[in-house]
Amino acid sequence: MDGAQFDLDRFTPYLLNRAAGRIVLAFEKDLDSYDISLGQWRVLACIWHEGTPMQSDIVRHTSIDPSTLSRMIGGMEKRGLLKREKSDLDSRAVLVRLTGKGRKIAEALIPKALAVERSALEGFTPNEVAKLHGLLRRIYANLGG
Repeated sequence: MDGAQFDLDRFTPYLLNRAAGRIVLAFEKDLDSYDISLGQWRVLACIWHEGTPMQSDIVRHTSIDPSTLSRMIGGMEKRGLLKREKSDLDSRAVLVRLTGKGRKIAEALIPKALAVERSALEGFTPNEVAKLHGLLRRIYANLGG
């Protein structure tokens, strides 16, 4: 496709970014009420999902740069949202778990996140949602994910 044939309304990165922007906008008030950034939410959601992941697993799941993630986790630890600890199996590995305070915030935000997702997918059939999820995973994998 050359520049003369470029159609923004058919350009996948633009469409994905636009949709993601609307989803974030719909969720920001909920995040703000807990003084949580979108990146911090991604970390909380990942730990909730994984249990007690290694910090390197959080990098993989969230696509947050390792040094940025380390600083973010440090700040969240200072706020009492999570706790880092050395792994008994690998002295180089750092495990991250939610504290009671972090768990309460995650428990409060998860239903709100799911409500935003339901709104975003309104009118989609279950098969369309499954297909969309599969296509998004393929895009991620195609780009080295």
